[in-house]
Amino acid sequence: MSTQPFEPKPNLGSGLVQINDSVEEIIRRRLAEERARLEQEAGLEQKDVHHFKRPTEKMWTANQRGHTTLLFGGLTWKHEKLVHGALEGLGYLAEALPTPDVSAFQLGKEYGNNGQCNPTYFTVGNLVQYLQSLEEQGLTKQEIVDRYVFFTAGACGPCRFGMYEAEYRLALRNSGFEGFRVLLFQQSGGLSQSDAEAGLEMNLDFFLGLLNALNCGDVLNEVAYNLRPFETRAGSTDETLDRVMDYMQEVFRKRQPWKVGDNLAPFLAGFKDSAEYMGKFINQLAGDDITASLKHCREMFDEVEVDRLRVKPIVKITGEFWAQTTEGDGNFNMFRFLEREGAQVLVEPIGTWIMYMIHQVIQKYTDTKGLDEGAVLPPLWRLDKRARIEFNFRNKVAKLKLAEAIFKREYHRIVNELGGIAHHLADQYELQRMGHPFYNSRAGGGEGHLEVAKNIYYSNKDLAHMVLSLKPFGCMPSTQSDGAQAAVTGHYRDMIFLPVETSGEGEINAHSRVQMALGEAKNKAKLEFAATLEDIGLTLEQCREFVDAHPEMKRPMYHVPHAKGTIGMAANFARHIRARMDKEGWQPKLLVAAAAVN
Repeated sequence: MSTQPFEPKPNLGSGLVQINDSVEEIIRRRLAEERARLEQEAGLEQKDVHHFKRPTEKMWTANQRGHTTLLFGGLTWKHEKLVHGALEGLGYLAEALPTPDVSAFQLGKEYGNNGQCNPTYFTVGNLVQYLQSLEEQGLTKQEIVDRYVFFTAGACGPCRFGMYEAEYRLALRNSGFEGFRVLLFQQSGGLSQSDAEAGLEMNLDFFLGLLNALNCGDVLNEVAYNLRPFETRAGSTDETLDRVMDYMQEVFRKRQPWKVGDNLAPFLAGFKDSAEYMGKFINQLAGDDITASLKHCREMFDEVEVDRLRVKPIVKITGEFWAQTTEGDGNFNMFRFLEREGAQVLVEPIGTWIMYMIHQVIQKYTDTKGLDEGAVLPPLWRLDKRARIEFNFRNKVAKLKLAEAIFKREYHRIVNELGGIAHHLADQYELQRMGHPFYNSRAGGGEGHLEVAKNIYYSNKDLAHMVLSLKPFGCMPSTQSDGAQAAVTGHYRDMIFLPVETSGEGEINAHSRVQMALGEAKNKAKLEFAATLEDIGLTLEQCREFVDAHPEMKRPMYHVPHAKGTIGMAANFARHIRARMDKEGWQPKLLVAAAAVN
């Protein structure tokens, strides 16, 4: 055996790698040196690139729920009151922000970026203004940051709505509330769970509670706007509405989510979660806890006496989501102004927007059918792949169609429980059919084709004398829509359409423009009523005589059918009076007296 020491042989492969590495390094260094020389000769200054990174935000966890208040806002006070009750019923501390005013608008401009739309300034400034009011009450900034979070909606696409989150964070930092937590609910992606963690549970109870509150808010809001122009005693509708909203807020606050009982739990081992999920769903569809409460609201509203023979032009409100919803300085207090000027306001429900989002997802699945399987559809002879694509498509669309049907059914159930005097939701497929020739229904941003479609829908279906579109100043989707509306009004000559851009200033000018268009709508309503009286062969005095003899017709929840070709409430009511006279064989005293003389 050899006793010579072992000597390892050199690793030629390793040496080649080292040589290649050194050559690559030399090439990179020489390229960098040449680039630096050329930039220096050209007078270019090399700057380090610092990419934006979203600031790290403190989490909101479940154990903080008992001492952290959830702030929200941006809707009408009716919606916010019910959402407030629903959140408290789910165990959250919640508080609705006040309606934004001009002071909030100025704060939004002070602490935010330039060039934003006025809903951004109003809502961002409103949050800062509320936090400043908490500080004035004695809380420190750190206590506010620790004990409050803000919950809002977000979006993407060709609209500054997608920048709201960044604007909130910028304004909060500039106003001294750095680190204040903002929870963003994306329209297309749900809640950012990295922000909320377990602090806000986005479960079935949360969604059902929120949807029930929004739907009830929609219908109660429309009922009030339908009654207020015809009340015989000024202020009676608002007094009743205050009592109704306090009552319904308490209903939502005390309403407990449905759960599997303790007696059944042992028999559902392993299936308890599924059974509880199905139980909540069935309880929503078949339960009567909310509908029973709405019957009580109907009785309260029915105490208001109305005079439906007052001639009022119906003004349908459309436009950008926030501008058409808010009831304050953000849209020049337009709803109350219209009512003071003698109009009946037909407000836009949030339910239409929810149905629109579901419809858009269905449209997306229809347009992109099979594309998730590859850039090219499989050949005709691959029936297995084609069948799988068809099954997946139909499965996704069927779920969304079911969601559409359930949402519409629940909304209309609330409408019916409140006397049926609020409108049913507009059919999204009919809106798409009407609007698409003028505004491509695949175009996103803002309300998409809805604004154009609703103008045609409410004008052609005899539901409004005039359509008023409220939108922010300089809103790109709204500007596109206005361009399309020119073609719409050129095609439908009889419609009265007025777009109004809102901001923190210009209220007098906006009101003046609305007054001019409203004057035309008033004339249209008066001519319609006069033509109706002539057609049915009655006078206004004879109509009032019949109503006085039938006091139930003065009740708000009395159902007045809508006659085809007739828009206004007074004209429809007069036709209904004629129909009842004929059915009952009733003759006005004036006619009876004249017949006796002859």
